[in-house]
Amino acid sequence: MRRARGAALVLVLWLIALLTAVVGAFALSARIEHMQQRVINDDAIGQEHARAGLEYALYRLQPSATRPPWVADGRRYRWEFDQRRIDLRVVDENGKINLNLADATLLRAFLAAMDVAPERAGPLAGAIVDWRDADSLKQPGGGAELPDYVAAGLPYGPRNNRFETLGELQRVLGMDAALYEQLEPMLTLYSRQSRPDPRFAAGPVLTALGLDAPRLLAERERAQAGEDAKVGGAALASGSGTYSIESRATDERGKVSVLRGVVRTGTAGTPGTTYTVLRWEQGMAAR
Repeated sequence: MRRARGAALVLVLWLIALLTAVVGAFALSARIEHMQQRVINDDAIGQEHARAGLEYALYRLQPSATRPPWVADGRRYRWEFDQRRIDLRVVDENGKINLNLADATLLRAFLAAMDVAPERAGPLAGAIVDWRDADSLKQPGGGAELPDYVAAGLPYGPRNNRFETLGELQRVLGMDAALYEQLEPMLTLYSRQSRPDPRFAAGPVLTALGLDAPRLLAERERAQAGEDAKVGGAALASGSGTYSIESRATDERGKVSVLRGVVRTGTAGTPGTTYTVLRWEQGMAAR
Protein backbone atom coordinates (compact mmCIF):
# COMPACT_ATOMS: atom_id res chain seq x y z
CA MET A 1 0.00 0.00 0.00
CA ARG A 2 2.83 2.41 0.87
CA ARG A 3 4.52 1.73 -2.48
CA ALA A 4 1.21 2.29 -4.30
CA ARG A 5 0.67 5.60 -2.50
CA GLY A 6 4.23 6.67 -3.27
CA ALA A 7 3.79 5.82 -6.95
CA ALA A 8 0.51 7.75 -7.03
CA LEU A 9 2.17 10.77 -5.40
CA VAL A 10 5.02 10.73 -7.91
CA LEU A 11 2.49 10.48 -10.77
CA VAL A 12 0.52 13.42 -9.40
CA LEU A 13 3.70 15.48 -9.06
CA TRP A 14 4.66 14.64 -12.65
CA LEU A 15 1.20 15.62 -13.87
CA ILE A 16 1.42 18.92 -11.97
CA ALA A 17 4.85 19.61 -13.48
CA LEU A 18 3.57 18.73 -16.96
CA LEU A 19 0.51 20.97 -16.61
CA THR A 20 2.71 23.79 -15.30
CA ALA A 21 4.99 23.45 -18.35
CA VAL A 22 2.01 23.39 -20.73
CA VAL A 23 0.44 26.47 -19.13
CA GLY A 24 3.81 28.24 -19.13
CA ALA A 25 4.39 27.45 -22.79
CA PHE A 26 0.89 28.64 -23.65
CA ALA A 27 1.39 31.87 -21.71
CA LEU A 28 4.74 32.48 -23.41
CA SER A 29 3.24 31.80 -26.83
CA ALA A 30 0.34 34.15 -26.09
CA ARG A 31 2.75 36.88 -24.95
CA ILE A 32 4.89 36.51 -28.06
CA GLU A 33 1.81 36.70 -30.29
CA HIS A 34 0.62 39.77 -28.38
CA MET A 35 4.00 41.46 -28.85
CA GLN A 36 4.06 40.56 -32.54
CA GLN A 37 0.58 41.99 -33.02
CA ARG A 38 1.60 45.12 -31.15
CA VAL A 39 4.62 45.60 -33.42
CA ILE A 40 2.42 45.07 -36.49
CA ASN A 41 -0.14 47.56 -35.19
CA ASP A 42 2.55 50.11 -34.28
CA ASP A 43 4.09 49.73 -37.71
CA ALA A 44 0.75 50.17 -39.47
CA ILE A 45 -0.10 53.26 -37.41
CA GLY A 46 3.40 54.68 -37.86
CA GLN A 47 3.29 54.17 -41.60
CA GLU A 48 -0.01 56.00 -41.82
CA HIS A 49 1.53 58.92 -39.93
CA ALA A 50 4.53 58.85 -42.25
CA ARG A 51 2.21 58.84 -45.25
CA ALA A 52 0.31 61.75 -43.76
CA GLY A 53 3.66 63.55 -43.64
CA LEU A 54 4.23 62.90 -47.34
CA GLU A 55 0.75 64.18 -48.18
CA TYR A 56 1.31 67.27 -46.04
CA ALA A 57 4.65 67.97 -47.73
CA LEU A 58 2.96 67.92 -51.14
CA TYR A 59 0.33 70.32 -49.82
CA ARG A 60 2.96 72.70 -48.43
CA LEU A 61 4.82 72.77 -51.74
CA GLN A 62 1.89 74.64 -53.23
CA PRO A 63 1.92 78.47 -53.04
CA SER A 64 -0.41 80.06 -50.47
CA ALA A 65 -1.47 83.63 -49.81
CA THR A 66 -0.99 83.20 -46.06
CA ARG A 67 2.33 81.35 -45.79
CA PRO A 68 5.39 80.72 -47.96
CA PRO A 69 5.59 77.38 -49.76
CA TRP A 70 8.17 74.80 -48.82
CA VAL A 71 11.31 74.60 -50.93
CA ALA A 72 12.31 71.27 -52.49
CA ASP A 73 16.08 71.67 -52.17
CA GLY A 74 16.68 69.07 -49.45
CA ARG A 75 16.23 71.29 -46.39
CA ARG A 76 14.55 69.73 -43.34
CA TYR A 77 11.04 70.56 -42.16
CA ARG A 78 9.21 69.47 -39.01
CA TRP A 79 5.49 68.96 -38.52
CA GLU A 80 3.57 67.98 -35.39
CA PHE A 81 0.62 65.73 -36.16
CA ASP A 82 -1.54 63.59 -33.88
CA GLN A 83 0.97 63.99 -31.03
CA ARG A 84 3.79 62.72 -33.21
CA ARG A 85 6.85 64.48 -34.59
CA ILE A 86 7.20 64.12 -38.32
CA ASP A 87 10.48 65.14 -39.95
CA LEU A 88 10.31 65.81 -43.67
CA ARG A 89 12.85 66.32 -46.42
CA VAL A 90 11.82 67.16 -49.98
CA VAL A 91 14.07 67.21 -53.05
CA ASP A 92 12.96 68.16 -56.55
CA GLU A 93 14.05 65.38 -58.92
CA ASN A 94 15.19 68.05 -61.39
CA GLY A 95 17.93 68.92 -58.91
CA LYS A 96 19.50 65.49 -59.40
CA ILE A 97 21.61 63.98 -62.17
CA ASN A 98 19.61 61.81 -64.54
CA LEU A 99 21.52 58.59 -65.23
CA ASN A 100 19.81 58.19 -68.59
CA LEU A 101 20.34 61.74 -69.85
CA ALA A 102 23.59 63.08 -68.36
CA ASP A 103 26.62 63.05 -70.67
CA ALA A 104 30.03 61.67 -69.77
CA THR A 105 31.44 65.15 -69.06
CA LEU A 106 28.83 65.89 -66.40
CA LEU A 107 29.16 62.42 -64.88
CA ARG A 108 32.95 62.77 -64.75
CA ALA A 109 32.68 66.17 -63.07
CA PHE A 110 30.16 64.77 -60.57
CA LEU A 111 32.42 61.87 -59.65
CA ALA A 112 35.32 64.29 -59.22
CA ALA A 113 33.14 66.42 -56.93
CA MET A 114 32.55 63.29 -54.87
CA ASP A 115 36.33 62.92 -54.44
CA VAL A 116 36.72 60.06 -56.89
CA ALA A 117 40.26 60.01 -58.24
CA PRO A 118 40.60 61.26 -61.86
CA GLU A 119 42.06 57.95 -63.05
CA ARG A 120 38.89 56.25 -61.85
CA ALA A 121 36.32 58.98 -62.53
CA GLY A 122 36.93 59.10 -66.31
CA PRO A 123 36.58 55.37 -67.05
CA LEU A 124 33.65 55.02 -64.65
CA ALA A 125 31.75 57.92 -66.23
CA GLY A 126 32.38 56.35 -69.63
CA ALA A 127 31.26 52.94 -68.36
CA ILE A 128 27.97 54.46 -67.20
CA VAL A 129 27.34 55.88 -70.67
CA ASP A 130 28.45 52.62 -72.31
CA TRP A 131 25.99 50.72 -70.12
CA ARG A 132 23.03 52.60 -71.59
CA ASP A 133 24.11 53.31 -75.19
CA ALA A 134 23.29 50.86 -77.96
CA ASP A 135 26.71 50.62 -79.62
CA SER A 136 29.74 48.49 -78.71
CA LEU A 137 32.27 51.35 -78.83
CA LYS A 138 33.97 52.66 -75.71
CA GLN A 139 33.68 56.29 -74.76
CA PRO A 140 36.72 58.40 -75.80
CA GLY A 141 37.72 59.04 -72.18
CA GLY A 142 37.46 55.37 -71.24
CA GLY A 143 34.52 53.09 -70.60
CA ALA A 144 33.48 49.44 -70.54
CA GLU A 145 31.89 47.21 -73.15
CA LEU A 146 31.24 43.46 -73.19
CA PRO A 147 34.90 42.32 -73.52
CA ASP A 148 35.80 44.34 -70.43
CA TYR A 149 33.07 42.66 -68.36
CA VAL A 150 34.20 39.24 -69.61
CA ALA A 151 37.82 40.06 -68.74
CA ALA A 152 36.69 41.09 -65.24
CA GLY A 153 35.06 37.66 -64.80
CA LEU A 154 31.52 39.00 -64.72
CA PRO A 155 28.71 36.83 -66.13
CA TYR A 156 27.03 39.77 -67.86
CA GLY A 157 27.78 42.74 -70.06
CA PRO A 158 26.37 46.25 -70.42
CA ARG A 159 22.64 46.53 -70.78
CA ASN A 160 22.89 48.68 -73.94
CA ASN A 161 19.63 50.31 -72.96
CA ARG A 162 18.29 52.81 -70.46
CA PHE A 163 18.72 52.26 -66.73
CA GLU A 164 15.48 50.85 -65.33
CA THR A 165 16.39 51.33 -61.64
CA LEU A 166 19.05 53.27 -59.76
CA GLY A 167 20.24 50.02 -58.21
CA GLU A 168 21.27 48.85 -61.67
CA LEU A 169 24.18 51.30 -61.43
CA GLN A 170 25.87 48.87 -59.03
CA ARG A 171 26.39 46.45 -61.91
CA VAL A 172 28.39 48.94 -63.97
CA LEU A 173 32.06 47.95 -64.16
CA GLY A 174 34.08 50.05 -61.73
CA MET A 175 31.22 50.81 -59.34
CA ASP A 176 31.21 49.48 -55.78
CA ALA A 177 28.66 49.48 -52.96
CA ALA A 178 30.34 52.20 -50.91
CA LEU A 179 30.52 54.68 -53.79
CA TYR A 180 27.00 53.84 -54.93
CA GLU A 181 25.66 54.63 -51.46
CA GLN A 182 27.26 58.08 -51.65
CA LEU A 183 26.03 58.82 -55.18
CA GLU A 184 22.48 57.45 -55.02
CA PRO A 185 20.77 60.37 -53.17
CA MET A 186 21.84 62.75 -55.96
CA LEU A 187 20.83 60.54 -58.89
CA THR A 188 17.46 60.11 -60.57
CA LEU A 189 15.65 58.46 -63.46
CA TYR A 190 12.59 60.69 -63.25
CA SER A 191 13.68 64.16 -64.36
CA ARG A 192 13.19 65.28 -67.95
CA GLN A 193 16.42 67.21 -68.49
CA SER A 194 20.05 66.35 -69.10
CA ARG A 195 21.41 68.99 -66.69
CA PRO A 196 20.11 69.42 -63.12
CA ASP A 197 18.32 72.56 -61.97
CA PRO A 198 20.78 74.46 -59.74
CA ARG A 199 17.95 75.80 -57.56
CA PHE A 200 17.42 72.34 -56.06
CA ALA A 201 20.80 70.68 -56.50
CA ALA A 202 23.08 69.46 -53.70
CA GLY A 203 26.61 70.80 -53.28
CA PRO A 204 28.47 68.15 -55.35
CA VAL A 205 25.96 68.54 -58.20
CA LEU A 206 26.43 72.31 -58.16
CA THR A 207 30.18 71.79 -58.33
CA ALA A 208 29.75 69.38 -61.25
CA LEU A 209 27.78 72.10 -63.06
CA GLY A 210 30.74 74.45 -62.65
CA LEU A 211 28.98 76.69 -60.14
CA ASP A 212 30.15 78.19 -56.84
CA ALA A 213 28.57 75.64 -54.53
CA PRO A 214 29.58 77.20 -51.17
CA ARG A 215 28.16 80.59 -52.16
CA LEU A 216 24.87 79.18 -53.45
CA LEU A 217 24.40 76.95 -50.41
CA ALA A 218 25.13 79.90 -48.11
CA GLU A 219 22.45 81.93 -49.91
CA ARG A 220 19.97 79.12 -49.35
CA GLU A 221 20.78 79.04 -45.65
CA ARG A 222 20.24 82.79 -45.36
CA ALA A 223 16.91 82.47 -47.15
CA GLN A 224 15.92 79.59 -44.87
CA ALA A 225 16.80 81.65 -41.80
CA GLY A 226 14.52 84.45 -42.95
CA GLU A 227 17.00 86.66 -44.74
CA ASP A 228 15.89 87.44 -48.28
CA ALA A 229 12.61 85.55 -47.68
CA LYS A 230 11.21 86.62 -51.01
CA VAL A 231 13.93 84.75 -52.90
CA GLY A 232 13.69 81.76 -50.60
CA GLY A 233 9.94 81.52 -51.04
CA ALA A 234 8.90 82.79 -54.44
CA ALA A 235 11.92 82.19 -56.62
CA LEU A 236 12.67 78.68 -55.38
CA ALA A 237 9.13 77.45 -54.84
CA SER A 238 8.27 76.66 -58.44
CA GLY A 239 9.35 73.05 -58.90
CA SER A 240 9.08 70.39 -61.57
CA GLY A 241 6.22 68.52 -59.92
CA THR A 242 8.29 65.37 -59.37
CA TYR A 243 9.67 65.10 -55.85
CA SER A 244 11.64 62.74 -53.66
CA ILE A 245 10.14 62.89 -50.16
CA GLU A 246 11.44 61.34 -46.96
CA SER A 247 8.96 61.27 -44.07
CA ARG A 248 10.05 60.08 -40.60
CA ALA A 249 7.28 59.76 -37.99
CA THR A 250 8.49 59.36 -34.37
CA ASP A 251 6.13 58.15 -31.64
CA GLU A 252 6.33 58.76 -27.88
CA ARG A 253 8.55 55.68 -27.37
CA GLY A 254 11.10 56.76 -29.96
CA LYS A 255 9.97 54.33 -32.67
CA VAL A 256 10.59 55.81 -36.10
CA SER A 257 8.47 54.91 -39.11
CA VAL A 258 10.20 55.86 -42.35
CA LEU A 259 8.65 56.39 -45.75
CA ARG A 260 10.69 57.35 -48.80
CA GLY A 261 8.90 57.95 -52.04
CA VAL A 262 9.28 59.58 -55.40
CA VAL A 263 5.97 61.02 -56.54
CA ARG A 264 4.76 63.08 -59.49
CA THR A 265 1.99 65.54 -58.75
CA GLY A 266 -1.12 65.72 -60.87
CA THR A 267 -3.99 63.35 -61.50
CA ALA A 268 -2.75 59.76 -61.32
CA GLY A 269 -5.56 58.27 -63.39
CA THR A 270 -7.23 56.66 -60.37
CA PRO A 271 -10.25 58.51 -58.96
CA GLY A 272 -9.41 60.35 -55.75
CA THR A 273 -5.63 60.38 -56.25
CA THR A 274 -3.59 63.54 -56.75
CA TYR A 275 -0.16 62.09 -57.48
CA THR A 276 1.55 59.17 -59.18
CA VAL A 277 3.91 56.96 -57.19
CA LEU A 278 7.18 56.33 -59.04
CA ARG A 279 9.12 54.77 -56.16
CA TRP A 280 8.00 53.71 -52.67
CA GLU A 281 10.00 52.38 -49.69
CA GLN A 282 8.77 52.10 -46.11
CA GLY A 283 9.69 50.47 -42.82
CA MET A 284 10.20 50.93 -39.07
CA ALA A 285 13.39 51.38 -37.09
CA ALA A 286 14.34 52.11 -33.50
CA ARG A 287 15.83 55.55 -32.96
